[in-house]
Amino acid sequence: MAARRHGKRPPKALRMSVELPLWRAITGYRILTLVYTLCQVAFSYRHYEHPLGAVAYMGALTVWMALTWRRTTSPERCTRQFLIVDLGFAVGGILLTSLVDTHARIMGGAPTLPSIWTAGAVLGFAIKGGWRWAAVASSAVAVANLVEREQLARDTLRNVVLVWVAGVAIGYVVEVARASERTLARALQIEAATRERERLARDIHDSVLQVLAMVQRRGTAIGGEAAELGRMAGEQEVALRTLVAGGLVRPAGAAAMASYAPAPAPVTAAHEGTAGTVVAPARSAPPAADGSCDVRALLAPFAGAGVTFSEPGAPVELPAAAAAELAAAVSAALDNVRVHAGDGAHAWILVEDEPHAVIVTVRDDGPGIPEGRLADAEREGRLGVALSIRGRLRDLGGSAAWVSVTGQGTEVELTVPKGTAPEGGKRGKSRA
Repeated sequence: MAARRHGKRPPKALRMSVELPLWRAITGYRILTLVYTLCQVAFSYRHYEHPLGAVAYMGALTVWMALTWRRTTSPERCTRQFLIVDLGFAVGGILLTSLVDTHARIMGGAPTLPSIWTAGAVLGFAIKGGWRWAAVASSAVAVANLVEREQLARDTLRNVVLVWVAGVAIGYVVEVARASERTLARALQIEAATRERERLARDIHDSVLQVLAMVQRRGTAIGGEAAELGRMAGEQEVALRTLVAGGLVRPAGAAAMASYAPAPAPVTAAHEGTAGTVVAPARSAPPAADGSCDVRALLAPFAGAGVTFSEPGAPVELPAAAAAELAAAVSAALDNVRVHAGDGAHAWILVEDEPHAVIVTVRDDGPGIPEGRLADAEREGRLGVALSIRGRLRDLGGSAAWVSVTGQGTEVELTVPKGTAPEGGKRGKSRA
């Protein structure tokens, strides 16, 4: 009532997408079969024993249809009470046929007054309540037909079986469709919750876990009370990694977490330099008027004494949000190089502007990644690769591929389709 006083309409009930076409189809069926039945009665008017009775019934049926045709356009309007009355019109018309038509015509297989309109009443039960409701409605129609014909004739049996099988089959299909929709809706909810959890975990991984890891390393290096502080930071890092991993098995101790795939430093936050100092983050390039951003401007600040940056001569544009996520993934890859390849390792960043995608390759000359190490790191809760790199690229509809040779270094290829943004566009298949 309050919503009406303020001029707002109450929200409409959620309609199942599978049911809507069925309700519209049954509405069309009822209207068309009513027209067919009216024409059939008109052509047979002179042959009825009591034609005025047939006309009266068809008039009542037409009025009923005119007043209630919108009832079958949605599951909310098509109530159980309406279906019972609707079926009553069908069954009553079948029984009335024996009073208005001649015995010879009935024995000769003449159609009943409602004729094929009766199936619409049965189908309404099937769509509304499933195959059980359809079986009950079909049985009522079958009994009425047997009473009207007074014998189990072949054509009567055929019509009864057809109505019964059609109603039960459609009711069963509707039940299966409803179960499938519930499963799909649940899967979509789980997917949305998982993606949101991954986004939050990625943000935590790129900020809090990085600080905890830095405190642990610096505290251990300084010693004394700082070493105790570093130990506590390491314990908290283990607990937080287990939490954001979403139920992954907790490793034996903090030492088990000091493996591959550490917390990367994002583009938008300061990170620890090779000499243990904190360096300024790479500034985001201002977006263009159309919302695009030159990827080169975001990646160029990573160049330095240990990083070689190669870029095309022309701007490499992506949507601003996609460019920022790509730069964050590159930052994560470089942070892995810094921590695990050592201070003496050299890294190369290559930007390629393809017609349909932007490809950024990060290569180093470090010791490489042992086979199976990425999967082990993810199981242990170290999600630098899984979230900060692979997760970001997946949300962009792109992919991340690793090629590593022991003793020769690692190459990470990051591919982002053009015209994409985080959580939008088509999602491509991950290559890693």
